Amino acid sequence: MNWKPKAQLTEQETSKSLRMILYDGLTSEALVCLSSGAVLVAIALSLGASNFEIGLLSAFPTLCNVAQIITILVLRKFPYRKLFTLLAVFLSRLPLIAVGLVMWFGESRTVSLLLLAIFVHYFFGSMGGAGWNSWVKDIVPEKGLGTYFGKRSRYMQIVNICLSLLVAFLIDYVQDNFPDKLQLLYAIYLALAGFIGVMGTLILSQAFETKVMMSQENIFHLLSQPLKNLNFRRLLWFNGFWSFSINLATPFFTVFMLQILGLSMVFVIILSVITQLFSVLTIRYWGNLSDRYSNKSIIFLSAPIYIACLLGWIFVGIYSKNFLNMGLLVLLHIVTGISTSGINLALTNIGLKLAPKQDAVIYISVKNIITSIFSALAPIIGGMMADIFLNRDLRITFEWLSPDFYKEIKLIYLHDWNFLFLIASGLSLFSLRFLAIVEENGEVSHYLVRKVLKTRFRQRMKDNIIIGNIGHVHDQIKAIVKRNENLSDPPIP
Repeated sequence: MNWKPKAQLTEQETSKSLRMILYDGLTSEALVCLSSGAVLVAIALSLGASNFEIGLLSAFPTLCNVAQIITILVLRKFPYRKLFTLLAVFLSRLPLIAVGLVMWFGESRTVSLLLLAIFVHYFFGSMGGAGWNSWVKDIVPEKGLGTYFGKRSRYMQIVNICLSLLVAFLIDYVQDNFPDKLQLLYAIYLALAGFIGVMGTLILSQAFETKVMMSQENIFHLLSQPLKNLNFRRLLWFNGFWSFSINLATPFFTVFMLQILGLSMVFVIILSVITQLFSVLTIRYWGNLSDRYSNKSIIFLSAPIYIACLLGWIFVGIYSKNFLNMGLLVLLHIVTGISTSGINLALTNIGLKLAPKQDAVIYISVKNIITSIFSALAPIIGGMMADIFLNRDLRITFEWLSPDFYKEIKLIYLHDWNFLFLIASGLSLFSLRFLAIVEENGEVSHYLVRKVLKTRFRQRMKDNIIIGNIGHVHDQIKAIVKRNENLSDPPIP
């Protein structure tokens, strides 16, 4: 295995590296399915976690991004991005194996151990992520960023969908038939996630690395460079405000569905699978648009759709008929999958695109650190706000009252978490003002892109409906004439 960086990669080495990065993404997604999201919340609840502890689990992924400062310090002295990344990623996956084994064999099954393991997991994962971003940036051709990462995300989401369904059915089966073995199943999930992650590290080690010369200036001066870059600073403002806005509400969707709506874990996971499925179906489309137009225009197209989904959550649970609430949940998860695939892809690409090549790790790390601060504060503040709104309701209804008939229709019913969803949607919409002043090379106005997409959609509809029918007019007329001839023939005696 070659650990020495190369001045330039051959076409064959680049191709192999791209394959290894893709395979590593699949193992990483499997790890995520087994040890995060709704599954992690379920594990924490089974161990008796409080709402505050669940909030901490939600904050760890972003809070630990501050550890990327360590990545900068190390890579300045030892610019071996591949070696450092692999070591950090390997160390991040060991705690999952450890906590899984303790839950299996040990007597201590407290949530404190889970919190510690997850914190260490995200801490080292954040360090490795910073090195990974800089490493991969020099391998993937800039012109194909959208297409490649769109393909990678699509395959990762396919893995997410298939594995999440399996995880959901296993939880349902064990909970219904062997409820006393449920924690044992969770232990297997955590240990298996760590093992798959280690295998992914070995796969990633086969990718090649190019040489990089990092600035040797004072660390504080280096960290201030992205802040002095006016355009990148504008991007930081948008990233920070957007992350704060959406994380004010999104970490509590699972809690809302489990505690307020009383849904089963299986149904919650199936809803997340629906989101991933529609994300898979549209990620390639967003990637092509990103390469053809600009990342900024993609965000302007997809962000309002996501904001509408946030707003739609305030209507969940207000209907008396259960199937209406379930239908609304399914619709929200479908549209969320479509919109987030475009947002996440464009946010990743625009950050890589605006970061100078020499100090890419510095710029990306500062971006991730600032974003993590806003993202970590959001669920903490959101939890405090939810406590404030706990015993407060806002109801707007439509009533019809007559001597023989009475009907009340709930237009808006805000309570508990719903207040957060409304506030988050408003702040998210406001954050787009910061994106408007960011400049991107090759930028295309989102108004123009929207107009082009509308024109294409109308043209396709016209071709399929009108022109397609015209193409069959001859056959239709011929059939009518033949039918009339048969009707005009005299009856046979």
